[in-house]
Amino acid sequence: MEEHMRTDRLFYKDAYVQEFTATVLDCREGEKGYEVILSATAFYPEGGGQPYDTGILRVTVEDTAAETPQGAAERIDLNSAIDLNSAETVRVLEVHEKNGELIHYTDAALPVGIQVCGKIDWERRFDLMQQHSGEHIVSGLVHAAYGYDNVGFHMGSDVITIDFNGSLDETALQEIEAKANEVIWQNQETRIFYPSAEELKTLPYRSKKELAGEVRIVEFPVKSNGQFLPYADMCACCGLHVARAGEIGMIKLLSVVKFRDGVRIEMISGVRVLSYLNMVNAQNHQISVLLSAKPDRTAEAVNRSMEENFRLKGRVLALEEKLFAQEAERLAGTGDVLLFEKDMDSDSVRKLAVAVMETCGGRCAVFSDNGDGTYKYALGEKDGDLRALVKEMNQALDGRGGGKPFFAQGSVKARGDVIRSFFSSIL
Repeated sequence: MEEHMRTDRLFYKDAYVQEFTATVLDCREGEKGYEVILSATAFYPEGGGQPYDTGILRVTVEDTAAETPQGAAERIDLNSAIDLNSAETVRVLEVHEKNGELIHYTDAALPVGIQVCGKIDWERRFDLMQQHSGEHIVSGLVHAAYGYDNVGFHMGSDVITIDFNGSLDETALQEIEAKANEVIWQNQETRIFYPSAEELKTLPYRSKKELAGEVRIVEFPVKSNGQFLPYADMCACCGLHVARAGEIGMIKLLSVVKFRDGVRIEMISGVRVLSYLNMVNAQNHQISVLLSAKPDRTAEAVNRSMEENFRLKGRVLALEEKLFAQEAERLAGTGDVLLFEKDMDSDSVRKLAVAVMETCGGRCAVFSDNGDGTYKYALGEKDGDLRALVKEMNQALDGRGGGKPFFAQGSVKARGDVIRSFFSSIL
């Protein structure tokens, strides 16, 4: 890359730079909008498991006098770029590094040579720094305690997932969470350094691959108290991190499930923990109001409600079976039967159809209105063969379902009068 096209990466000098000024070195139209290269930037490109930054580039009237750097290609005609007669703002949608170039993908063109003021979305950036730093500490502690490697890492917009090549249970998860938060509350300064090749050979750092050239090491130190190593984590990483562990705020490990040959952990850090706790608290408050229980007694109230519901359901099923038996007795010997019911679940529809088909001496069809223009159905005939009828019915009533030759279950998308009209021609 030409020297005049090299971008000064301010985020590595200071991860807390939120605004900066720079010169537009190049601008060309690409598949994702316009591709802008700047002389300097605080926008972090996607890398090291950390998503790219977003934000804006702002141009002012004074910038119209800027000259094009020697050797830079004037890729965008001034007439097709932004209006320089007034202050303009261009959105930075994505940032990636490609073939040595740090490319800002924007929603509008910028003239080469103009000066811009960049501003990153700091709320998004700091959240990502909290999540990334929290992931390092958890991965380091798991590696130290169990020897497992982090073999997969995804930083989503809601949770972080980490895949380890070994087994962890809920008890281990709680222990790691407690230790991780101890590290945070010690609030030690994060150490970022570039060891020499000889120094690198002596460092017990984590890395997913063999590294060549300059290696950036991120270390989260802790005070040694017999429970920790001299550091919570030491890892080769190109991502951005908080300056002190205390800025992570808190780590919450949400779940651990078996995944491939190991486990997958879901976790959150920092501001996401507060949002999560607020959400859980709001949900718990609603439950406490509905169950007339104190907020710290909702689990007990839910258990009582479930036990009561189980007893009531048993009574309802017993009454339902009695009712179905009476209906079967009432319809005994009547031949073909078409019944319509409301608010029945699929199991009850089936039970009613079975009960009546045993006594009616013909075919029994039961339909239950779902309240949304569809019906559940069960269709049976003792010792009969309903396959042709079911196929014809599903075609005529926009239905789906099936079963055994003498019994079928499913649903249809048809009005009640259309269903009655169909069966009046065959029953």
